[in-house]
Amino acid sequence: MVFDVLRATTTIVSALAAGARQVRVFDSLDAARSAARCFDGPKLLCGEQRCLPPEGFDLGNSPGHFTADRVGGRTVFLSTTNGTRAIVAARGAKRLFVAGLVNAAATARALAGEARDVTLLCAGTNGRRAVEDLIGAGAVAAALERFGIVEHSSNTTRRTIRLFHDSRSRLSEVLRNTQGGQNVRNVGLDADIDFAARIDAFDLVAQVIGDPPVVRAVTKSSPV
Repeated sequence: MVFDVLRATTTIVSALAAGARQVRVFDSLDAARSAARCFDGPKLLCGEQRCLPPEGFDLGNSPGHFTADRVGGRTVFLSTTNGTRAIVAARGAKRLFVAGLVNAAATARALAGEARDVTLLCAGTNGRRAVEDLIGAGAVAAALERFGIVEHSSNTTRRTIRLFHDSRSRLSEVLRNTQGGQNVRNVGLDADIDFAARIDAFDLVAQVIGDPPVVRAVTKSSPV
C-alpha cells in the first residue's frame, strides 16, 4: 500500500470518489503528457511541479479540485513529484492499493480480508521521510488492529500507530507543521491540508492494476 498523504494518494482517492473512471499514474510529467495525448476519450491531464500545476495541465494536485463536474466519467492522467513515482515503483506487487487518511478504514477493511502480509510504503518528500505519510500508515495499521489479529514485523509499525493516535485530535495542525505541509502552505494551498486531514471521509478502496499502473475504485460513497 502506497501513501502520499500530501497529496497524490489523497488526490487519487478524491478523484475516484468524484466519479473519475480511473486514474493513470506516471513517474514523469512528459510520460503523462504523452499518454494523455494518445488517449481517445474524456480525459484530464493533471499533476504538479513544485506543488503547482505545470503549464498546460488541466488540474494540479489539489484533492478538493477534483469535483464531480470536473472529473465525472473522465480518465485522469496524473504525475507528481513523489506519490505517483512511488506507485510506479511498487507496481510489481501482487496486490497494490493507494491510501491516505481519507480512506484509511475502508482500505484496512479490504486488507483484513486479503489475509496477506502487508507492506506500508511511504512516498516521502524528495527522498526524505514524510511525517504525514507515517501518520497515514499508522491510521491504516491502527484500523487493521481493530479488524483482526495483526502481527507487526517491526517496531516502526507500532511507532506509526502511536504517532497516528497522538495526532488524531489535531490532524490538520500536525500536517501543517510537517515539511510537506509547509511546502503546500508556501504556495497558498492550505485547503489541501484540511482536505487530506479528513480521516475516513470516503468509503473507497483504490486498487492499482496493470503496467503502466491504473488506479480504480473498488468501493465508493459520498464524502462524510
